[in-house]
Amino acid sequence: MSFQHTFQFFQGNSLSDLFAQDIQRDRDTLILNYPATASWAAYPNTRKYFLQDGSSEATKTSFDKICQKEPWKNLAVLGDGLPGVMIVPPPPLLMQYWRDQFGFQYSQIEQLDCSTYLDDLSESGQIDRVITLFPFDRLLPEKHAVDPDIHYHLLSKVTLSKLGVPCPNYQTYQLKQTRLDEIQLPEQFPYLIKTSHGLSGEGTYIIRNPSDLHYCLEELKKYLRIHLLETIIVSEFVQHEVQNYCIQFYVNQQGEITLIGVTQQLTTSTGDYLGGLIDYTDDLSQFSQLIANVAQYAHQQGYFGVIGVDVLEDRDGQLYAIDANFRINGSTPLCLQRHELLKLDKAIAKYSSDYRMEGTLDSILTRLKPELEQKDFLILSALEKVKYGKIYTEIYGIVTGATIEEMQQIEQHLHNKGLQRSS
Repeated sequence: MSFQHTFQFFQGNSLSDLFAQDIQRDRDTLILNYPATASWAAYPNTRKYFLQDGSSEATKTSFDKICQKEPWKNLAVLGDGLPGVMIVPPPPLLMQYWRDQFGFQYSQIEQLDCSTYLDDLSESGQIDRVITLFPFDRLLPEKHAVDPDIHYHLLSKVTLSKLGVPCPNYQTYQLKQTRLDEIQLPEQFPYLIKTSHGLSGEGTYIIRNPSDLHYCLEELKKYLRIHLLETIIVSEFVQHEVQNYCIQFYVNQQGEITLIGVTQQLTTSTGDYLGGLIDYTDDLSQFSQLIANVAQYAHQQGYFGVIGVDVLEDRDGQLYAIDANFRINGSTPLCLQRHELLKLDKAIAKYSSDYRMEGTLDSILTRLKPELEQKDFLILSALEKVKYGKIYTEIYGIVTGATIEEMQQIEQHLHNKGLQRSS
């Protein structure tokens, strides 16, 4: 198999379009939510495909994020060719907004009971393969579109050095063989300690001082006590970072590559993911070799689907891959807006999972009607909540503009109308 190093941009605007080359639309489906390990999960991933989504019940990723906000964001851009499975439906008002905004009918959505959905899919005679963001313990292995053992291997942070791309030096430790107090830690700060399958930034610890190390080790001990951790890596820290990219592309079952987009990642000071910024006119040729190498490894392993590689660039222009996500990524819906927004001369867009606004979704759609109609702002997910008797709505959204300055002006205008950042 030979890879061309000039790749074409994906021409569609939905996940259905992306997967169309590899699916049978009447026999395959996509589970829109991640698995979880919390006590509320009917099917906790605690047997084989461990993930680190919080070291205690109090810190685990919440139900509303895993089962509502995150899957709704992907549902917004699902399209109508690939059936999608959800366990909590979005509000009808949000779906109507999506129909008006994105032009999809959302006719292929199947809602299954959250207490039985994995058994229902495993036993279904109508569904051959299920595309997942992460392997599910309770979904039959043969029902996974990608072999779950292979998918779990690819999603592990341990696998990074096998992808044929520059990455920070790191050491891997199997905690069944090596106790935490036996691990050879670097003598100088900073460095990183990562769990093998941390979710959404969870399980990645930047060690800048003894206090950080103490906190990290206490967290790792908690994970060991609840039997959700087997492997960690100790990695060097990339110094003098100037850019933090997420490079996204699709590899089909023949190993052919389609570009989806490259975002600049937005994170908090502690490294938690907030969203991404994209320039749809950027030249991505500097990433071609990296894309080719990762895609080739994925194809050899038997993977097909979306891949997002997190890459840091230092002040000398050196690129370092720090993570590889073999799944639909947080900013994939942002990348999929490329052609629709360029038609409107909007080359810049910013996605954030961190917006909130006082009031109900209905009132927000009314207040922001001019901005929504002009596609200055796109809503991917919206969940109403109540605090101290006041209703507010948490929003995943995209702000757009012809230039970075115009996009920032529009975001400030939206801020003046009540759109806030949570953090």
